Amino acid sequence: MSSILDTVSSEIETVVSRFAALVRRVGQRHRLSDADLEDVLQEVRIRLWKAHSGTGQGSEQIGRVSASYVYRTAVSAAIDLLRRRRARGAEQTVTLEETEEPVAQGSDPTWSVEQSELAEQLTRALEAITPSRRPVLRMYLAGYSREEIASVMGWSEAKTRNLLYRGLADLRERLAEMGISCEPTA
Repeated sequence: MSSILDTVSSEIETVVSRFAALVRRVGQRHRLSDADLEDVLQEVRIRLWKAHSGTGQGSEQIGRVSASYVYRTAVSAAIDLLRRRRARGAEQTVTLEETEEPVAQGSDPTWSVEQSELAEQLTRALEAITPSRRPVLRMYLAGYSREEIASVMGWSEAKTRNLLYRGLADLRERLAEMGISCEPTA
């Protein structure tokens, strides 16, 4: 029994190390600290263990886990961490005098509201795009490369490239219709 647990544990570590950069990108998108990123990685390990502990196939099934599964697990773990922190509220507050770092742009309430509104507008624009192009765009915006998208979706590189470029053109058009410029402001 111990050797089975060691094998499963080893497979989980292999999967986590293979997708560590993906999990870290998820944490960075949610503005998590390095310590929080480690918590998310640990939570991904736990969830992989729980998801595959009841199966008879164990380590073989863990070794075949997809990038999209790990991505969804990491997003869920990051959101859960933020919800737990928000629920604790006052316990997590730190005065400005206690911090040695300057206040970041992301902690400015106005900036946060603007980012939230922009995210809502982007979501609406994505929903207006042809359904076959949406998954490619969402994955691309989540940080996947064209090659990773093709691999995860099981498509050829040409099909992925075509859907992505047409989808990006559609997205630019929808955003322009909404009055959102794609050009950086100085």
